[in-house]
Amino acid sequence: MDKRSKGTIGEQLAIKFLRRHGYKILSRNFRTKTGEIDIIAQDRKSIVFIEVKLRDTLSFGYPSEAVNRTKAYHLQKTALIYLTKNNFSETPYRFEILSILKEDRRYRIEIIPLEI
Repeated sequence: MDKRSKGTIGEQLAIKFLRRHGYKILSRNFRTKTGEIDIIAQDRKSIVFIEVKLRDTLSFGYPSEAVNRTKAYHLQKTALIYLTKNNFSETPYRFEILSILKEDRRYRIEIIPLEI
């Protein structure tokens, strides 16, 4: 499976999971010159910027370990553009990693807060 197909599957699983947990999806694949945010959602009164990571094995570590300091920096810059562009400057916001690990024929999904 190529990287794009894997990303699409991961995002579809993520959307389903987030909706089941009460998140309202506002945007997908928001792109700017500074980077891309996979999913932007609303959870109660907060805007949530979500990076989706899917792994088939642990050969390269847990999915969440793929979000390094550089990626976090780009997420933050891109999020600030989204907040400004959509008049959410005064709205609380946070960052999360949606970690998806394939185990046999099932997926283990968890939300991990991302401290930026």
